[in-house]
Amino acid sequence: MSTEDRSGSAGDADATDPIEAHVAELAGVLRGAEREKARMLAELREGLLDAAAELAPGGRPDQEAAREAVRQFGGVAELAPDFQRELTIAQARHTSRRILLLAPLLLPCWYLLAAAGSSAHRLPYAAQVLLAHLGGTAAATALAAAAFLAASGRLARRFSTPDRLPVMVAWTGTTAAVALALSAFTLTIASLLTSSRPLCALAGTVAIVFHAKIAASARACRRCARSAVMA
Repeated sequence: MSTEDRSGSAGDADATDPIEAHVAELAGVLRGAEREKARMLAELREGLLDAAAELAPGGRPDQEAAREAVRQFGGVAELAPDFQRELTIAQARHTSRRILLLAPLLLPCWYLLAAAGSSAHRLPYAAQVLLAHLGGTAAATALAAAAFLAASGRLARRFSTPDRLPVMVAWTGTTAAVALALSAFTLTIASLLTSSRPLCALAGTVAIVFHAKIAASARACRRCARSAVMA
């Protein structure tokens, strides 16, 4: 038998395997971080294989044992809500950590820019005031992110995680991302009005990079939250 024939036969076997088909179907409806989703699906596959081995005569799973294991574990419609909720909480925690780590870094950037150069060459007063407010917004989102992490971490062992928490995290991330984008825009304009142009350009670049990272994570969190509601 040729290599192509063997590969085709293996592919056909996988396609008709009840366990693999079940895992693939569940993977198709879940939304979340790929690494976390892969871990959860791998655990499900192992559990199904173990159950099939226990059900099969002699401990050698066959198609019938695999189908029975899938039936006992529950269909996709039964499993998806719990799996999606876990993925959504994981994504919300990931987004919260990203906000907590990145958003506060706008504060030292603002401080360095406000103190750079002589008084005649500092940032315009209006830009300093706007950046101060944006820095305060970033700090507030970081504090909120810390609270979200606590609510979905140790506190979740005693109290259930609020259903709306992932949506709140997503909007908090969006707020932080907007603050960083406005900061980058302000720094770009201010660089034309001050002698600290290289420093402004560097801070603006850092702000826009952080904006992209937080915005992407917030969008992923919002998609997960929407999927959890629909599941």
